Amino acid sequence: MSCEGRILVADDDASQREMLAGFLRDLGGEVLEAEDGTRALEMIRRHNPDVVMTDLRMPGMDGHRLLRETAELNPEIRTIVVTAYGTVQGAVACLKDGAFDYLLKPLDLEEVEHCVSRALEERHLRRENRELRLRLGRIESMPGIVTAGDGQMARVLSTVARVAPSAVSVLLLGESGTGKELLARAIHAASPRSGGPFLAVNAAALSATLLESELFGHEQGAFTGAERTRIGRFEEASGGTLLLDEIGDLPAEVQVRLLRALQERTIERVGSSHPIPVDVRVIAATHTDLPAEVAAGRFREDLYYRLAVVTIEVPPLRRRRADIPALVEHFVAKHASQAGVAEKTFSREAVDLLVRYDFPGNVRELENIVQRCLVLARGEQITSGELPAAVRVTLTEAGAPGAAEEDSLPARVAALERAAIDEALVAEEGNQSRAAARLGISERALRYKRAKYREA
Repeated sequence: MSCEGRILVADDDASQREMLAGFLRDLGGEVLEAEDGTRALEMIRRHNPDVVMTDLRMPGMDGHRLLRETAELNPEIRTIVVTAYGTVQGAVACLKDGAFDYLLKPLDLEEVEHCVSRALEERHLRRENRELRLRLGRIESMPGIVTAGDGQMARVLSTVARVAPSAVSVLLLGESGTGKELLARAIHAASPRSGGPFLAVNAAALSATLLESELFGHEQGAFTGAERTRIGRFEEASGGTLLLDEIGDLPAEVQVRLLRALQERTIERVGSSHPIPVDVRVIAATHTDLPAEVAAGRFREDLYYRLAVVTIEVPPLRRRRADIPALVEHFVAKHASQAGVAEKTFSREAVDLLVRYDFPGNVRELENIVQRCLVLARGEQITSGELPAAVRVTLTEAGAPGAAEEDSLPARVAALERAAIDEALVAEEGNQSRAAARLGISERALRYKRAKYREA
């Protein structure tokens, strides 16, 4: 067990205090000592320890009052009460006032180690959870990050918040238009590198030669047209984050150079053999099935594992239908001012149709539809008739493989059930418990049905 953390030992018995402090230092703790409760409270204010071990009976301020004062100062500090005069009533009173645990003298050092270790672990978990909530709040408040707060996208954002503080490479997988670059920017914004640059390079947009120059730079005269030395994106992004978009289309020769850059944290400009150190966090994104590309020999396996330290799958819009009404409102507010038109609302029927539509173009397609409707709609409210023809078709027409299946009773029942679920989720703003109650089924049954239709 580890006792690494800041621990304050408060006891008026000098020999007992020194013995306990020495034992905890041997276990890796940063230990502070106080001879009474008043001095201990001063040190708590100044040093903010993770754990306080206090004797119960001390002159002046006793351990029980120190416990209450500590809880008022910082309720996350774990306080362990130690006493030679233990009673059930005393233990209960301390635990009611927030003590983490209650130990009796003479102390069993193995019990002390176990108790302090648990207290430190809980303190660290609370701190991590608080920091995670703060990061998640910052991410959710970023422009363009829109979710109903439930379902797959909420889990994606939680993963983004967890991975952001580290320096590991991240691979974002998802269909085109799902918002992978937006999430890459969120990771950067919530990371210690947020003060540095964020740069993006689309690997599918350039030839192998131009892509090498774009990423690693080139020396003057390195190739025809290289009239001057050029700094590449790896150098430009130093201290920040580099997004390699459409990484699945990376040419084989560039894969070799990228692998070397990730392994050695150095690059060489085209036409030079001089290594240049780089300090860049790499985030890769693709809509292709990279493991399949690796199996087919088109993508290096060693490079894949370098890029995919953490893999985040970004769900398509058809798997986060509860977010569609909020996304519609977001795009209306965003594009009405840009287009120079008044903000308009979508009718309930129009929103219902959008929720049922499968969006092959994902969020990007929804944004395009909202822009189009804002410009072309005649009234203040956008009706279902003003949506594109592809959206206006029925759910079964949009998704059924053939007329026979479309007309079958099971297909019609499934379509109605799926539509009812989507409507309930929209009405209850994505809250599964309330949607299940509205439908008259259990929340577990609702989750099962949603999973069944996602896989269909």
